[in-house]
Amino acid sequence: MIPLKTIEDLIGKHSLLEKELSSGSTDKKNFAEKSKEYSDLNEIIDNAKRYVSFDSNKIELQKILDDKNSDEELRKMAEAELTDLNIENEKNEKRLKLFLLPKDEADQKNAIIEIRAGTGGLEASLFAADLFKMYEKVSHKKKWSVELISISRSEAGGLKEVIASIKGKNIYSTLKYESGVHRVQRVPDTETQGRVHTSAATVAVLPEAEEVDLKINETDLRIDVFRAGGPGGQSVNTTDSAVRITHIPTGISVSQQDEKSQHKNKAKGLKILRARLYELERSRIDQERSKDRKNKIGTGDRSERIRTYNFPQGRVTDHRINLTIHKLEEFLEGEAFDEMIESLTLQAQEESLNNLI
Repeated sequence: MIPLKTIEDLIGKHSLLEKELSSGSTDKKNFAEKSKEYSDLNEIIDNAKRYVSFDSNKIELQKILDDKNSDEELRKMAEAELTDLNIENEKNEKRLKLFLLPKDEADQKNAIIEIRAGTGGLEASLFAADLFKMYEKVSHKKKWSVELISISRSEAGGLKEVIASIKGKNIYSTLKYESGVHRVQRVPDTETQGRVHTSAATVAVLPEAEEVDLKINETDLRIDVFRAGGPGGQSVNTTDSAVRITHIPTGISVSQQDEKSQHKNKAKGLKILRARLYELERSRIDQERSKDRKNKIGTGDRSERIRTYNFPQGRVTDHRINLTIHKLEEFLEGEAFDEMIESLTLQAQEESLNNLI
């Protein structure tokens, strides 16, 4: 049960912000921040007020039920109202608990997604390409923009590796549970016996970090330039435009050669490096906070097998929440994607609530 004082403080905060914002006395520097806080509180203020008034309303109804002189019809109405009141109070309490959960500051950030072919040879690279197309379709439906940072193609027309930046509203909160090993079971085009093969690709979703989020000292970087590789002929770069950036303290290294400009390759490389360092620090803090517990749904362990795409049976199964959706083709088209994400988010919130309790 949430202490009433906690909820009364929320109501008081909402009232204070309302007066400040309507008075016009708030300076420009704090206006945006206070408006955001007020807007967030607005979403749960009715729940908060009903939660605070629950005890007094319950007492009034209980008085009617305890009064032996009460009219039978009135008692029945009071009993029904008390049942509804208890159900409503449980819903209000759950919503307030979710609101009070510690916020992930990265949830509203843009994201960098990295997809790499895993075990399975050329079939794995084709699956990596399928996954990238799926995220592109999801982004298109949600009106997000996808900017390609780096891409390496396989002989079969698949992808060995692709890194992209996705920009829009609440990107990371939507995609953060996609990190991990995605497994596919299907009959490859090259399979003459009709046997089902299993291949895999890894997905990493990182919150895109700004300079204000993470300060990187130039002295901690080693930057090497080299000639970019290519398919041969005129396509091969004739200048040292490719860049490899190594963060000396962590050993994290990023290579970038897609652009002909060394300056552009360095900028893209730094964007990826900043995201990886930011996620590394977030993971370290999360581990310190949760040494005694391990959530079923994680966002950090990229070696964890999280999902299987089974083509013969037309299903996609998320192993963390034991959810199977029998709409594989629709899922890859981005149609049933939200159903999976909503289930993952709800389960993660339930786990957080249990830990809070």
